[in-house]
Amino acid sequence: MQSEAKIHTEHGTDSSPQGPGCSLRHFACEQNLLSRPDGSASFLQGVAEKSRERLIRNTCEAVVLGALHPRTSITIVLQVISDAGSLMACCLNATCMALVDAGVPMQALFCGVTCALDSDGTLVLDPTAKQEKEARAVLTFALDSVDQKLLMSTTKGLYSNAELQQCLAAAQAASQHVFRFYRESLQRRYSKS
Repeated sequence: MQSEAKIHTEHGTDSSPQGPGCSLRHFACEQNLLSRPDGSASFLQGVAEKSRERLIRNTCEAVVLGALHPRTSITIVLQVISDAGSLMACCLNATCMALVDAGVPMQALFCGVTCALDSDGTLVLDPTAKQEKEARAVLTFALDSVDQKLLMSTTKGLYSNAELQQCLAAAQAASQHVFRFYRESLQRRYSKS
């Protein structure tokens, strides 16, 4: 069924919410990859543990309208093919697109955005693996599409409260680009069906 799958790509944003280094890398998404599951998606952003699973599950539980389908199990399988950085954000984005592809009812879409702070406090959105390794702090946020409300956050490293707020604001601004990408991907897919 791969011949029926649709691929949509978008280059990172040219307008940077907080200055140089604050843009998202290239996105690519392919839906309806697998023939047997009800929904599937591959999400690429940039060229595994139990805690990650728990964070993704909690994010999904916050938006999926499970009461509409009692006694129903939703299984999400994420397979990491490569890690070019911002892995948690990419996993969140792939999860959302797979839920959409499966037709799972949600109160809002969600996306993941990762920020890194280097030693001098410079904020980098969507850091590469090398930038994450060299960063003083790495923060990942899951945001909803309605109010850019924070659904989940995970952090590593040292940062001040002001830096946390700066990263959250940058992530909220960047989430608009991710949600626009979602809309355009879905419009392309369903306008040709």
